[in-house]
Amino acid sequence: MSSKRDYYEVLGVSRKASDAELKSAYRKLALKWHPDRNKEPGAEAKFKEINEAYEVLSSADKRAKFDQFGHAAFDPSSGFGNYGGGGQSYRSGPFTYTYSTGGGFEDLFGGTQGQGFSDPFNIFESFFGGSNPFGGSYRPKPHYSLTIDFLEAVRGAEKTFVHQGKQYTVKIPAGASDGTRIRYSEFDISLNVRPDSTFRREGDDLFLLHAIPFTLAIQGGETEIPTLEGKLTIKVRPLTQPSTSIRLSGKGVKHLQRSGRGDLYIKFKVMFPTKLSRRGKELVQQLHAELY
Repeated sequence: MSSKRDYYEVLGVSRKASDAELKSAYRKLALKWHPDRNKEPGAEAKFKEINEAYEVLSSADKRAKFDQFGHAAFDPSSGFGNYGGGGQSYRSGPFTYTYSTGGGFEDLFGGTQGQGFSDPFNIFESFFGGSNPFGGSYRPKPHYSLTIDFLEAVRGAEKTFVHQGKQYTVKIPAGASDGTRIRYSEFDISLNVRPDSTFRREGDDLFLLHAIPFTLAIQGGETEIPTLEGKLTIKVRPLTQPSTSIRLSGKGVKHLQRSGRGDLYIKFKVMFPTKLSRRGKELVQQLHAELY
């Protein structure tokens, strides 16, 4: 069950709230909890929660999904991300393996990154159209974008950055993602993360499309996959179907604001030969006769 609060509750509106009522509620709460004004502990987390709620409820499509499915509509682990869920689990060494069939996540490897949320500060600035919402002498801090590689985001890194002629060392925490904002007293930096050719990321979970020969899928054995820590040998069960995926618990991205890590999902892509010799055809015929 999700630990998140209901988005309508976050904004303090009814489930039948109009667009005007949503905007009014958002304006009041965003101004109250903006961390540039509100220095209470937890103000930034509250501000992000308010913006996430407004981003969903101000979109007719996202609001309809939330009304029907709740937070599960935007949670990859719920099964709405098209990569299957459930399945048989067992432990082998330090890892928990979960096999499932019938649910693919090919869409994740075709450019679809799932239901991510926008930078809350960008939502705030767009809502007020760049004007000064606080009045008086308030001036928003300069906001810069910094592009980093995928592995720098998930592992953490240090980058140098120049602001008004002064060089700063930007410490990127392990588990940072696209849109993560790093706040300094003089300026803010938002991270743009380049996509990776091997992994796709959904929240703190990673997805890997891994090719195996059809002979390995039939008879079972072992195959070597890439992980964030390097190569890892995993088991392939006999008669593994092309739709099979495996979840490796705790092999994903480090959680940014709490302990632990996400999971690594491996989708097997079974590779068939493009041509057969006469002997190969005979063997296939024998196998067919044996199995069917």
